[in-house]
Amino acid sequence: MTPREGSSDRPAVFLDRDGTIIDDVHYIAKPELVRLRPGAAAAIARLNRANIPTVIVTNQSGIARGLLTEADYDRVQARMLDLLAADGAHVEASYMCPHHPDFDGKCECRKPGTLLFRRAAREHGIDLARSTYVGDRWRDVAPGLALGGLGILITDERTDAEDRAAAVAARVPLATSLGDAVEQLLGARTPE
Repeated sequence: MTPREGSSDRPAVFLDRDGTIIDDVHYIAKPELVRLRPGAAAAIARLNRANIPTVIVTNQSGIARGLLTEADYDRVQARMLDLLAADGAHVEASYMCPHHPDFDGKCECRKPGTLLFRRAAREHGIDLARSTYVGDRWRDVAPGLALGGLGILITDERTDAEDRAAAVAARVPLATSLGDAVEQLLGARTPE
């Protein structure tokens, strides 16, 4: 029996990929370019030890733009998962939107759309309102607010002023890294 959306007591942490878990190399198509962000594997391993499912939701508009293929995406994803595993970390699932509105029209799976988050909730028994949404762009955390959850925006010198202002206006916590975001989260929540 598949759990109904939002019916599980199980919160998750939804993570953006590029700029959050791995370096953002803009339309990364080659696995050899994959570099984990400092402390990312340790942060995910810490969530794993706390029994909090970790799910990746990522926009990959480079596919729609013709800059990479779905096979390229799969190879990059496999490399990232191998690097995480080598450091004792794993993710429960990954969801990817290959679209871009200029090429494919509007879709509900491209963040800040919530389709992929709702799909993950159905497929993995996740309570979206008790979940946390972490990323380095406003569009990564905005779905969390729309779904009743907690957003944490990772900021650094690359952070758009508009993204930072949106987070401040919405009282979304700011973090300096994925490790910092996980520290904030685990300090505020008892592991399930």
